[in-house]
Amino acid sequence: MLARCVLVLGLCLPLFLSGQQSAIDSDTLPNEIMVPPITVIGDSDGLFRHTPGSAQYIGKAALHQMAPLHGNEVFRTISGVHVVDEEGAGLRMNLGVRGLDPDRSRNILILEDGIPVSLGPYGEPEMYYTPAIERMSGVEVLKGSGQVLYGPQTIGGVVNYQSMDPPDQGSRGDIQLRLGEGGMVHTQASYGSSRNGTGFLLHALRKQADRIAYAGYRINDLTGKFNLALRANSNLSLKLSVYDEWSDATYIGLTQSMYEQGDQDFVAMAPDDHLQIRRYAGSLRHIWTIGKGRELSTTLFGYTTTRNWQRQDFSSDPAATNATGVIWGDPSIAKGSITMLESTTHRNRQFEVSGLESRYHSAYSLWGVPNMLDLGGRLMMERAFEQTVKGTRKDAESGSLIQDEIRTGLAASLFAQNRWQVHPMISITAGLRGEYFAYDREILRNTYAGEVRDTSISSASRIASIIPGLGINYNLAQDWTLFAGIHRGFAPPRIKDAITAAGEALNLEAETSWNSELGIRHKSASWWSKEVTFFYMDFSNQIIPVSESSGGTGSGLVNGGATLHYGVELGSTIQLNDYLKPGHQLEIHTSATLLRAVFHADRLINQGGNMVNIEGNDTPYTPNLAGTGSVRYGWKGQLGIQWTSRYTGSQFTDEINSELPSADGRSGQLDAFWVHDLNTWWIIPGTALEIGASLKNLTDERYIVSRRPQGIRLGLPRYFSGSLHYRF
Repeated sequence: MLARCVLVLGLCLPLFLSGQQSAIDSDTLPNEIMVPPITVIGDSDGLFRHTPGSAQYIGKAALHQMAPLHGNEVFRTISGVHVVDEEGAGLRMNLGVRGLDPDRSRNILILEDGIPVSLGPYGEPEMYYTPAIERMSGVEVLKGSGQVLYGPQTIGGVVNYQSMDPPDQGSRGDIQLRLGEGGMVHTQASYGSSRNGTGFLLHALRKQADRIAYAGYRINDLTGKFNLALRANSNLSLKLSVYDEWSDATYIGLTQSMYEQGDQDFVAMAPDDHLQIRRYAGSLRHIWTIGKGRELSTTLFGYTTTRNWQRQDFSSDPAATNATGVIWGDPSIAKGSITMLESTTHRNRQFEVSGLESRYHSAYSLWGVPNMLDLGGRLMMERAFEQTVKGTRKDAESGSLIQDEIRTGLAASLFAQNRWQVHPMISITAGLRGEYFAYDREILRNTYAGEVRDTSISSASRIASIIPGLGINYNLAQDWTLFAGIHRGFAPPRIKDAITAAGEALNLEAETSWNSELGIRHKSASWWSKEVTFFYMDFSNQIIPVSESSGGTGSGLVNGGATLHYGVELGSTIQLNDYLKPGHQLEIHTSATLLRAVFHADRLINQGGNMVNIEGNDTPYTPNLAGTGSVRYGWKGQLGIQWTSRYTGSQFTDEINSELPSADGRSGQLDAFWVHDLNTWWIIPGTALEIGASLKNLTDERYIVSRRPQGIRLGLPRYFSGSLHYRF
């Protein structure tokens, strides 16, 4: 019903405005009506001039020159984004924006071609599956008030992966092989062909490694995209994908004594731990160009994700019962060792997500004022099935079912955003989003008073919110834009947090904030582009995660409290091609973030039997200073070399802001670190063959990236890989 109403509204509104319809000045609103709906901000200069807030686009050429091993390397180049590595191979995505906790990227809306990709966008927005950067043509990041068009998460930002499309005309293909240390073999192949708007693209990716840092893996990723031109103004596209992963991922990290000893940095303490992920996804999108500047797109999508994780049990007590006899660390130090146990716990989850979304886009003139209107609605359903299985051996692949539950959510949203070009130099963008989420938790089996028994506990709740946003763009000159914006940050509570295992609905409030920013950008084809953004985020209720992935006990936290985030982001790109001899290119890129993220209301927590007020303390995993710089040299488009350096400032890892490390390695301040990478590529003259080489962490810096989930994690040591790339 909601989608039908949106469709009717989308068709009727242009008719209502038809009496006021007039041609739009292409200099005022440059070609925005041609941008397909799978983009969030697009990549043209004109779009950036009118984007209501800070934004960044990394295109295909930049991705190629970075030669990233994984997507985390790409996001580190974006100001305001903090990336925490988990296993060194980039299999898991942990992004934090402007001081928000990076654990599982819960506070960022992650899209691929405009469609959510997390396990459950509303009830469980964790990123255990990460889209492969190898099959992307670009990445968009939006942090301003324009987020109201892309819910439900409107707190940290929007990341949109743009997957490769079929060629515009003719045929295109490529084959790539990348080899690296630790038995890494990455192979991919794609082929596409189009004629008169109808075409296809097939992409196959195989990634495997015996061990890179903490993980070995086997990944198969298959994607097919098909476009059909129904008529001159109507297009139908189908996308299908399959992702299959096996990795020996684990939560166990080093104790402090193991780290100080220095000879067991990447030892496999639980060799039988492994994670299996299987994902099927499909989407069908219809785009109807109604008339000049008017477009209606409707998308039907769905995906399933199976995430089964086998992990060996362990204890910090050297005298623990059921021990295998394997002890890591120093047992003479309390909590300084890890005792492996003769048992396993399987944490198995299956997710189903489906949705229908319609978006209407119109360029129109009302009383002589040029306008851009985007409106639409979405219905979405998600279900999660979770089982906990206990095995009686360290490598048991099955066991006794001790927990079984089903979580269901039904969501509806309406959104609208209009931009008024009130003056050739000034545009005002106002948006409004409405979110409704009804959810329930049904517990079929659980442990009560130490006894596992079947049960039938069910409880339900719902939440609704109105999310406004307002942005102003002032074009100071042809290439200079001053922008300001404010919007309501909103994120629904996780279902497991909102309804307890006893079936009690806690009626948690949504995670809410007021996010504002002020900035200036200069983006043009000239030699120097730059952007400076000041931001201020005031959370009335930020829910601090205490899940196992964040180092907690797995139970939710009730209404975590108020936090305040403020700072400045800076980005700059200098191109010196015009000042060099013909054929030589030189580009310098820098980005930096300075921020404070603190608890700014009374909040008492128990510390060693004493209640401590943490008001004024830094929030965990928020470096006050981070930056990236790169220098790229190219010659005649055939030879290139890029040096990249990134700096991450010191961070606290707990709410107490402990400086001294704990014996188990799970708390204590992280020292700042510098990491340098070097990439080169060469296209053999007269051929379509490209040879590349990459050296990560050139100086072999040894540094801690995280003390969670369960101990110290180190960054990737010096790592070499080489590649061959053939295009046809």
